[in-house]
Amino acid sequence: MASLARLDEIAGNAVESVVVAHHRRRLRRIGWAAALDPADGSLWAAGDPAPRSGCSLEVLIDGSEALPRIGEDLERAQSSVLIAGWHFTPSFRLRLDGPTLRELLAELADRVDVRVIAWAGAPLPLFKPSRKEVRAMRDALARGTRIHIALDDRERPMHCHHEKAIVIDDSVAYVGGIDLTSLAGNRWDTPHHPARGELGWHDASVRIEGPLVADVRSHLALRWHEVTGERLDAAPRPEPRGEHEAQLVRTVPEKIYGALPRGHFRIAEAYVRALRSAQTLVYLENQFLWSPEILAILEQKLRRPPTDEFRLVVVLPVKPNNGNDDTRGQLARLVAADVDERFLACTLYQPGIAEPIYVHAKIGIVDDAWLTVGSANLNEHSLFNDTELNVVTCDAALARETRLRLWREHLGRDDVHGPPHVVVDELWKPVAAEQLERRERGEPLTHRLLRLPGFSRRSGSLLGPLNGLVVDG
Repeated sequence: MASLARLDEIAGNAVESVVVAHHRRRLRRIGWAAALDPADGSLWAAGDPAPRSGCSLEVLIDGSEALPRIGEDLERAQSSVLIAGWHFTPSFRLRLDGPTLRELLAELADRVDVRVIAWAGAPLPLFKPSRKEVRAMRDALARGTRIHIALDDRERPMHCHHEKAIVIDDSVAYVGGIDLTSLAGNRWDTPHHPARGELGWHDASVRIEGPLVADVRSHLALRWHEVTGERLDAAPRPEPRGEHEAQLVRTVPEKIYGALPRGHFRIAEAYVRALRSAQTLVYLENQFLWSPEILAILEQKLRRPPTDEFRLVVVLPVKPNNGNDDTRGQLARLVAADVDERFLACTLYQPGIAEPIYVHAKIGIVDDAWLTVGSANLNEHSLFNDTELNVVTCDAALARETRLRLWREHLGRDDVHGPPHVVVDELWKPVAAEQLERRERGEPLTHRLLRLPGFSRRSGSLLGPLNGLVVDG
């Protein structure tokens, strides 16, 4: 058994070395090497779009908070609506008692300009949605209406357009992880994640007002022009509307859009900058934790903790939707590096019925000083190959309040305001360990938080190496 584990470790390390070397060569070749090796210690990504001051950011957690707000802003639209997403369901409802997405957008399109950009779907019927399914969706959403919809097929092979963004009247924007679709799960869930007899869904989005809206709009206008050939009229940058400074960061692979021939890799850069800077806390919620570039930084933090207080907490789904392994064995890497119990990996369940809550949120918080919310997963797809959008802010008050809201939700209690390392050690760890023990004994869960064991292998099957080297590459 020990020799098998050693062979597994050697094979996993070899595959990951190949993947990392491949991406470093690729970025160096197109002039983006600095994304993985930033030259300064700033928490802001270099280049454009630059950080924008005078913004209002509101982090909306779970569908029950985010979706009705999106619906209200859409219903108030006066001039234009521009939406981009991975997939859309015409019958989707942003309010449980509200109109369907098709009804809402069709009514809007009778009085304002409504444009929707959707990924064209997988060209081979190996993944969902397929090209055929997306064309059927387009027809069901727009036929007989004034909705303009464009299908973007300029993806890298085996990849997609994954960003989720909305711009309304060039004055309000949303960026996050929530798709307006019913495909793969029910996005409409509350912070309590009550037992519903179906997969729960934890997600987040950020509502934006102020100058940053123009950057979201410019990106979507670029995509609209690339797909349709039509240039949207320029819009003025909104006036300041708040006290937050924020930056839009994105992943755009090279050679898919004429306006960005070298692509854009600021999301990877943003995470590298923030994680390298961490002193006391890294808190991550993500659908995947598969990126060896990210894992290398986290491993280093665990092997050589920057402070006595340093803790690393990750919240992940029990199983991502396209794999049988929690994280391709990456949890095992972090457990091995955790020399003095600073690391905790958790997942979420609906108490009592042992139904998982699918963690789809893409949130990063470092030292209560840096916060990102967006569409990017911590895998090679999102950092190098899919199109993605995230918002980053260095507003300490917003970062801390977002963390506290999430911790109140996951722990089911209000007394989470103490030093993060104390809360992790005294609240997170005992609850998560107890629930894992209950599950292993076959007993009902009494809490939604459960520790993820770090036993999965990196090379126990071909899934990890093939995805890492072929698909993610």
